[in-house]
Amino acid sequence: MSEKKIAVVTGASRGIGRAIALELAADGAFVIINYNGSADRAREVLDEIRTSGGDGACYQCNVADYAACETFFADVVKTYGRVDILVNNAGITKDGLLMRMSEEDFASVIDVNLKGTFHCIRQVSRQMLKQRSGRIINMASVVGVSGNAGQANYAASKAGVIGLTKSAAKELASRGITVNAIAPGFIETDMTEVLSDAVKEASAKMIPMGNFGKTEDVAKAAAFLASDGARYITGQVLCVDGGMAM
Repeated sequence: MSEKKIAVVTGASRGIGRAIALELAADGAFVIINYNGSADRAREVLDEIRTSGGDGACYQCNVADYAACETFFADVVKTYGRVDILVNNAGITKDGLLMRMSEEDFASVIDVNLKGTFHCIRQVSRQMLKQRSGRIINMASVVGVSGNAGQANYAASKAGVIGLTKSAAKELASRGITVNAIAPGFIETDMTEVLSDAVKEASAKMIPMGNFGKTEDVAKAAAFLASDGARYITGQVLCVDGGMAM
């Protein structure tokens, strides 16, 4: 246990979070699979990791809840002694045109996507400062760079994550802690699966590479930023988007 890096991946029970958890485990990390809703799906990810020879644990925590995050990270540090990698992946969407968007729909997306990321960085930073090492990877989005009609709340939350990433990177760099963001474009997940063929085709035309990415594409980028090979990279936004935002 002691020689394994301890990685926490939020929202790791499905989609991009699941792929990142599997990739980090394949690289030898002990992966804490955070979930909010589905314990069964989180357990399936853990089973998959163990079947492949890795190990980890499942933890329920709503990242939008500051006190819950405090308890979650205190328990992780008490149990495993350290946190080497934090991937802030948990996120939600509540799409709608700005003029019809309710205050609740705006606030809930900010609470999970932006404040949730802050809560987790806030809780893990003390331990990483003590260790004088750490990797923090925040999930932004191509729409946080370029905006998107019907996603004012989501775009604002992800643009906020980018600003938070750069600020945290400046604060923590002197202690050997890197903070970077990944901005995925259209990635094949449960969320894109529900789109109509017409929408998928129109979306693909906006991507220079002409197709959607896979969750593994994002996971490989996260694994690199979490690795020793990325020790001199901080405050960056890596777009994994087939060229969409360039």
